[in-house]
Amino acid sequence: MLIKQGESRIFVSSMEKIIKMLEAGRLLLAPTDTIWGILCDATNPQAVEQVYALKKRPDSKAMVCMVSDIEMLKKHLDDLPRKLDQYINDHRPTTVIYNHPKGIANNAIAQENTVAIRIVNHHFCTPLIQAFGKPLISTSANISGAPHPQKFSDIDIEILNGVDHIVAMDQEKTNGQPSRIIKIEPTGEITILRD
Repeated sequence: MLIKQGESRIFVSSMEKIIKMLEAGRLLLAPTDTIWGILCDATNPQAVEQVYALKKRPDSKAMVCMVSDIEMLKKHLDDLPRKLDQYINDHRPTTVIYNHPKGIANNAIAQENTVAIRIVNHHFCTPLIQAFGKPLISTSANISGAPHPQKFSDIDIEILNGVDHIVAMDQEKTNGQPSRIIKIEPTGEITILRD
């Protein structure tokens, strides 16, 4: 992230405040590498439950976790298939559905014991996750069934009022393309669900 002279202290100060909120199980509204998202600690089941409640979404629909790098990803999986290298090292945001995750809140894991995780490359989310030291839930900032907001001004007032903190960044930008979605089959084969 490019920080002008005098801005670094503000960024660090606000980052510390945000980390304390995440540690307390609070919800954030923030830009991500794909769309505006509702973020929370992916290891805290109470925080995850608040996200489901805010979105009015059944908890049978698992949500995406963001990690900052490959090392954090490995901490939450028993095995990382080598075939994935070309996808997770690509510049395009890529979400992978992994089998048998560990260290993630149970209500963030799908019924078939899978979890969707993306290594995020973003000027705000990456340093936040690195500083927090744990994965974050990232789910679209909309009520379940409603269209995904293309920009901050499209976000429903119910979502705006339902989070604990709104990150004042990139609010004029229009969202980029959604992430590619890949699933690792029980056989180890890779299926591309969305390219």
